[in-house]
Amino acid sequence: MTNSISSKSMSKSKLLEVKLAALLEVTKAINSNAKTPELLAIYETVLKEQLSVGKLILYANDGGWKSVLQFGMEATFSEEEIEKYLLPLKDITLMDSAPSGELVPIQDALKQNNVEVVIPVFHKDMPLAFALVGDIDEAELGIGASVKHLNFIQTLTNILVVAIENKRLAKEGIRQAEMKKELEVASQMQHMLFPSDLPNDAQLEMDALYIAHQQIGGDYYDFVRINEQEVVFCVADVSGKGVSAALLMSNFQANMRILLNRNNSLADLVRELNDKVNATAKGERFITLFIAKYNLVTKMFSYVNAGHNPPLVLSSDGSISMLKIGCTGLGMLEDISKVYEGVVAIEPKSVILCYTDGVVEQENNLGEEFGVGRLKEILQKNGHTSKIKDINNQIIESVKEHKGSKTYVDDIALLTCRIF
Repeated sequence: MTNSISSKSMSKSKLLEVKLAALLEVTKAINSNAKTPELLAIYETVLKEQLSVGKLILYANDGGWKSVLQFGMEATFSEEEIEKYLLPLKDITLMDSAPSGELVPIQDALKQNNVEVVIPVFHKDMPLAFALVGDIDEAELGIGASVKHLNFIQTLTNILVVAIENKRLAKEGIRQAEMKKELEVASQMQHMLFPSDLPNDAQLEMDALYIAHQQIGGDYYDFVRINEQEVVFCVADVSGKGVSAALLMSNFQANMRILLNRNNSLADLVRELNDKVNATAKGERFITLFIAKYNLVTKMFSYVNAGHNPPLVLSSDGSISMLKIGCTGLGMLEDISKVYEGVVAIEPKSVILCYTDGVVEQENNLGEEFGVGRLKEILQKNGHTSKIKDINNQIIESVKEHKGSKTYVDDIALLTCRIF
């Protein structure tokens, strides 16, 4: 729309034609998927040349309030001022109208900035934009002192802002879809890090469960056969959640599997892992770890608990002990000088339950944690009568029942083993 129409002699019918033409041009631009700057340019031309608007600022809410178009006056309002002065305005507001009540300071502040009219754009109860208009030559439009043309400006602004908002939502939808796909791939890759085959034979019965707080998380469990006689299993937990925690854990797993082949001592292994975590996390995160080595022939069971929740051991007589010996978490200190290695005799048919803090710290609607006590009760009740897989399932079901409508507070990992 490039031809300016002299509006001094513009009749009501001619003005109506101008408005319809403007709506048609904007609609065509929207339907042809014009970019946001093109839509704003058409909007500016209509206001300036056809409606004789001399000053305008259009504030839009795009992850925060900012000016997307301005001419004739400066955009001086901060986000805080927009929320203070503009959000209370639900309808077209003239600054020269008789002020009342709480609108008095608002109108005074806007008038000081040469604003004559505020045109709000809402979608339901959500504010999308505010058009601040000044220097309106109503006489030139041939409609006297009325402000009927402001309804048209409001309509045009609504159409424009909704179109821009739809574009933003469409882009956001594409971005979210891409992110979701990437997270799905990352989740699949993370699950590939977990052992696909856990033992279930005459020597060991083992099962594991993992529930990520988000799509991917920082909990980890593993099982490795060192040789024909020895196996190693572990449970670990990265501080924090999400992608960064998952990346650190995948790096940790790779280092652990490499170092396992070089260290006979769990204490030496833990010291080297601490160095690797420090080099990777640079003090921003840490990892708690429980790692155990079991000799299938000698029945020797050794372990190190590096700041992790102590696993529970259910003995054949129904008593429960906890595996606490070890050191501080990995990455908490530059050097771990003392790493204590626990050595215990595991009775036949004993059950070892390893878990992460997402299990015991899960709260219900009253703010009560699931706790170690409930975990012990489930283990004592089901440990000698149920399959290991059923024990894990019972724990998860109890956690779900306990949390009720609350969301999971953290990732959850369970690794449970029966030694024959």
